[in-house]
Amino acid sequence: MIKIFSSILMALSLSPIWPLGSNPLPGDPFVIVNKSNNELAFISENRVQTVVSVGTGKTEDLTPEGLFTITVKAENPYYRRSDIPGGDPKNPLGSRWIGFDARETDGRIYGIHGTNQPASVGKYVSQGCIRAQNEVITSLFPLIPLGTKILVTSSKKSFEALAEEAGAIK
Repeated sequence: MIKIFSSILMALSLSPIWPLGSNPLPGDPFVIVNKSNNELAFISENRVQTVVSVGTGKTEDLTPEGLFTITVKAENPYYRRSDIPGGDPKNPLGSRWIGFDARETDGRIYGIHGTNQPASVGKYVSQGCIRAQNEVITSLFPLIPLGTKILVTSSKKSFEALAEEAGAIK
């Protein structure tokens, strides 16, 4: 019985309908954040669709590196730390939140989000999140479904090479 159950789980994890597989499939939406140059690439349909500037952690260890899964999305996110409602101009999370499961969190600690400090984008300024201009995160938000893989790295490689290595581009 255990052997059958293990086989079923293995088949599901390799299935294109299983969002928590280890790598993206070619053509699927995929996000890469390169901390070495503070850029984010959105990959879809076997090519890099766009590259934008982002802000990352004040120190190298604050923004975790690895392959993660988008687990939470929110419009006008609530900022719990300072009890600031979504949509408030004082909210540092801006207009959108795309959370991922880094460091065994539930997608509510680490994420890509907008900002009320647009001059901070492109710099090493955050407590671990990835900041983008509100206009950028608003346009990417509908293109990144739950279950999308995100690679956070520090690399000299091109986004195309990183996406090929991850399996997002054939």
